[in-house]
Amino acid sequence: MNTTGSDTSIRQKLGAVLFADVVGYSRLMSENEMDTYNALKSLLFQLEETCSKYQGKIIEVRGDGILALFDTATSAVEFSIELHRIAAEHNLTRPDGQHIKFRAGVHLGEVLMDERGIHGDNVNIAARLQEIAEPERVFVSAAVYEQIRNRLRYGYEFLGPKQLKNIMSPVATYCVRTEVEGATMAATLRPEMQLEVLERPDIPSVAVLPFASQGGEEDDNWVAEGLTDDIIMNLSKFRNLFIIARNSSFFFKTQSMSPQEAARRLNVRYIARGSVRRSSSRIRITAELIDANTERTIWGERFDRKLDDIFDILDEVTECIVAATAVMIESHEKQRMVQAIPSDLRAYGSVLQGQHHIFKYTRNDNRKAQHCYESALERDGGYARAAAALSRTLNIDWRYSWTEDPNSALDKALSLAQRAVELDPTDARGFGELGYVQLYRKEFDSAIESYKRALQLNPNDADMHSDYADALAHWGDNDTAIKHLQQAMRLNPYFPDQYLWHLGGAYYNLKRYDDVIACVNKMNNPTEGQRVLAASYAHKGELDMARQIADKHRAAHPNFSLSRWAKVQPDRLSDDTQHFVEGLKKAGF
Repeated sequence: MNTTGSDTSIRQKLGAVLFADVVGYSRLMSENEMDTYNALKSLLFQLEETCSKYQGKIIEVRGDGILALFDTATSAVEFSIELHRIAAEHNLTRPDGQHIKFRAGVHLGEVLMDERGIHGDNVNIAARLQEIAEPERVFVSAAVYEQIRNRLRYGYEFLGPKQLKNIMSPVATYCVRTEVEGATMAATLRPEMQLEVLERPDIPSVAVLPFASQGGEEDDNWVAEGLTDDIIMNLSKFRNLFIIARNSSFFFKTQSMSPQEAARRLNVRYIARGSVRRSSSRIRITAELIDANTERTIWGERFDRKLDDIFDILDEVTECIVAATAVMIESHEKQRMVQAIPSDLRAYGSVLQGQHHIFKYTRNDNRKAQHCYESALERDGGYARAAAALSRTLNIDWRYSWTEDPNSALDKALSLAQRAVELDPTDARGFGELGYVQLYRKEFDSAIESYKRALQLNPNDADMHSDYADALAHWGDNDTAIKHLQQAMRLNPYFPDQYLWHLGGAYYNLKRYDDVIACVNKMNNPTEGQRVLAASYAHKGELDMARQIADKHRAAHPNFSLSRWAKVQPDRLSDDTQHFVEGLKKAGF
C-alpha cells in the first residue's frame, strides 16, 4: 500500500492485532521474582514458536505482555485459544498460586508499521480489549467476530458495546469460549436486542437481582448466588406472579445501575434485592422490594439468625414479597412454597455450591457441580433436589458428549430423576429432567406428561418452557411449541441461543423456512444452527447458499454423520425426520 505523508518508512497494513497480558504479574513477581521471570521467559519462547505456525508474528514483548500481528482474524483467534491451552499445560507443573494465566484481546483493522513495530488506534483497541478480558478468556471486537462466527466452532457471548479507555466510540465486544456447547445454554445479550419493546405482563411482575455478598471469601459469593436462586425458584411457583428468569436477573450482577433502570430494561414493576453476610454459625440477610412505578421501597427486612434457620428465612422472604405485591395465591401453591429441608444442612451447602458451577456451562464446571451434588446425596440420600440436580448434570453430559459413556449417563440420569420425583413430587426440577430423558428414549407421551407436570409446579421456569417446546416440536405440535418458546423468551429476555435453536426447529417442521433463517441469524453461535439453516435454504431452492453453509458445517463439525444423527433424532413422526434428511441431502450433506 502507498505510504502516507512524507515519512516513507511508515506503511499501512490490514491485519488482526492480538494483545495478551499475564494476570496478576506484579503479585507473582513480588512473591517469587526469579522463578516467575524464568517461567515466563520459557513460556514466551514457546508461544513465539507457536505464533509462526498460525501465520502470525510477535511484534513486541512488553514486560509480561505480547503484541502480535496476524494476516487474518481466524489465525489470531486460533492462536489466542492455543495460547491459553499452552499456558494451562505449563501450569500443571507449577504450584497453586503461582500459575501464569493470560487475558487476551483481538481486533481487526489497519495498522501503521515502521521499524519500531505497529501503531495506531486499532492496536490500542486490542490492548484495551485485553484489559477488560476475564482471565483465560479472549475478548474480540465485532469486526473480528464477523470474520470467525461461521468459520470457527467456538462459543461466542455478546457482551454489548464497551467504552474502552481512551477510545472515542464504544466497541461492540464478544467473549470467545473454547466450548461452543455450553455457550448455547448461557444467557446472552444480542446486538439487535430492544428490551424496551417488551410488554409488561398484566399480573404483578418481579425481578430478583443477585443478592450482594458482604463477605470477602469465594464461599460467600456462592451462598449469596444460591440464596438468590432459591428466592427466584420459590416465587416462580405462583401462577399469578410473573418472575424474570435467574439468568436474565444475573445479568445485572456486575452492572451498577438503579433498581428503576433494571426494572425498565426488564419491563417489570417490582425489583427485589438484598445482601448476605455469613459467619461460622450465623447468617445475616437484608432484603427489600421496590415498586419501580413509585420508586418507593414497599417492604424491607433484616434477618440475623442461626444458619440452621436459613429455610425459615427463605420462606419469610418469599411470603413477604408475595404479600407486598398483593398477588392472589391459591391454597395448593402456598403448600408448594415450602422447600423440602435436608436432614444435614451441609447437603444444602453442597447444592448451592453446585449451582454456582452448573450455571457457568462448561465441561469442567459441569463436572464440579456433579461432585457437589454427589456430596449432597452422600450426606442425605433422601434429598430430592440434589438427585434432580445430579440428573441434570448427567443429561448435559449426554447432550454434549462430555462423557466417555453417554448411554450410561442417560440411564443414570433417568434413575436419578425417577428417584427425585418419588422423594418430592412437588419439585418441578425432577419432572423436567425426567421429561428430557424420556424424550431421547423416544417415550414421547411420557415425556410430554412429565413436562406438563413440571410446568404445573413451576409455571415461570423459562428453561422448562423451552425444553417442553422442544419436546412438543418432536411430538408434532409445533404451534404450541412456538407459544411456549415465546413465553420462555419473555420470562428470560437475555435468552440463550438454545431457545432460538428450538424455535428454528419448530418453524422448520411447519416449513416456515424464512422464519428458520431469521432465527439462526440471531444466534451468537451460528455454527450450531448450520444444519437447519442449510436445509431451509435447500428447500427454498437456494442451493448455492445451502451448499456454502454445508461446506462451513463440515469444517466446523468434521465428524458429523447424517445416518447417526437421524437415528438419534427423537421425532414421533417419521415424516418430520425424513423432511429434515431430505433438506440436508439437497444441501450436500
